[in-house]
Amino acid sequence: MEKMKILLVGGGGREHAIAQALVKSPHTEKLYCAPGNAGIAQIAECVPIGVMEFDRLIAFAKDNGIGLTVCSQDDPLCAGIVDAFEEAGLRIFGTRKNAAIIEGSKAFSKELMKKYGIPTAQYETFHSADDALAYLETAKLPIVLKADGLALGKGVLICETRQQAMDGVKQIMLDKKFGDAGNALVIEEFMTGREVSALAFVDGSHYSLMSSSQDHKRIGDHDTGLNTGGMGTFSPSPFYTEEIDRLCRERIYQKTVDAMAAEGRPFKGVLYFGLMLTQDGPKVVEYNTRFGDPETQVVLPRLESDLVEIMEACIDGTLEKMDVRFSDNAAVCVVLASGGYPLAYEKGKVITGLDEAAKDKDIYCFHAGTKTDADGNVVTAGGRVLGVTALGKDLVSARAKAYEAARKIRFDGVYMRSDIGRAIDEA
Repeated sequence: MEKMKILLVGGGGREHAIAQALVKSPHTEKLYCAPGNAGIAQIAECVPIGVMEFDRLIAFAKDNGIGLTVCSQDDPLCAGIVDAFEEAGLRIFGTRKNAAIIEGSKAFSKELMKKYGIPTAQYETFHSADDALAYLETAKLPIVLKADGLALGKGVLICETRQQAMDGVKQIMLDKKFGDAGNALVIEEFMTGREVSALAFVDGSHYSLMSSSQDHKRIGDHDTGLNTGGMGTFSPSPFYTEEIDRLCRERIYQKTVDAMAAEGRPFKGVLYFGLMLTQDGPKVVEYNTRFGDPETQVVLPRLESDLVEIMEACIDGTLEKMDVRFSDNAAVCVVLASGGYPLAYEKGKVITGLDEAAKDKDIYCFHAGTKTDADGNVVTAGGRVLGVTALGKDLVSARAKAYEAARKIRFDGVYMRSDIGRAIDEA
């Protein structure tokens, strides 16, 4: 494989972690990122093109001799960026539109699991608010409401009371809190158990599993408060045992890949399995059609194999020949967020302490919502601002290093959870 220019589409913490892995590859001649952020700009050339501007992205790829484009963001994947690039004769790593529906529609993914016998929570799908409200009158509590479409990871409501559930239906389906994502609604049973994330590279017929991880969705310590895009994560999960792995391989992973192929929607790219380890065995909570965020920030720093070679194998359908290896260590990521997130928050706050925090080669400060202002300062530009990831020989040492580094970073209103990885102590 010759050296080539690579274009990465996106600008969050996940993309910074992907960029870090791509520039390590000897096959990368030059890395571009559209639109990127202040951190990515340190290792790639950022170009001011939005992720949904397919025509401009294609023109840039052609004009600059891009050999491979990489996209791992839900909106462009579900809107067909891979199809558009392929029609233009360009190589791109990601999921085609007809397969990205596995994330783009909760109703589709639930029906797929039911049809092919993949374990998941019991559910019902509703297209009318009145029908959903009538169902809730006798439904068992607590219960989970899921907006059918994409909602930035926030379209899921866990309702403890019947009134909360009724209010949730109104917010999603009538008030359109998540826009068109709420045109349909999935209501499902509340599952209990440990949550684990498993990411896999997929080439249409085969998969190669990455290291397990665990996200922390709620804004507050002890998993309280509103849902977010993710406040921190760790890898590997001590709860993802050899027995759990065996059950997932037997009941979930290959069955999902085969189901998509059987539906005429062969899946290529990264398939994210959100799992619940219940008393009845592992069940699927959700699928994503991309690298998770912030799971990527703890998984890719542990990847020993060449990411470019893996992505090429996924495109060509030769993943089975690849040796995908991860280090026998651990990683913990602590997210630094803007005060007020996930509701209203201010931007443009100057960030200090980044160089001091990342002095150790085992520390990564992945930029999520940042930009460089007119004076050359790195400033906040989003709700989730940074993901501070530390590698360690085990989870306990990685967590200590992550928090030590995170405390060196300052900006007005900075907020982080103090209990990322608390479950490690219970393992």
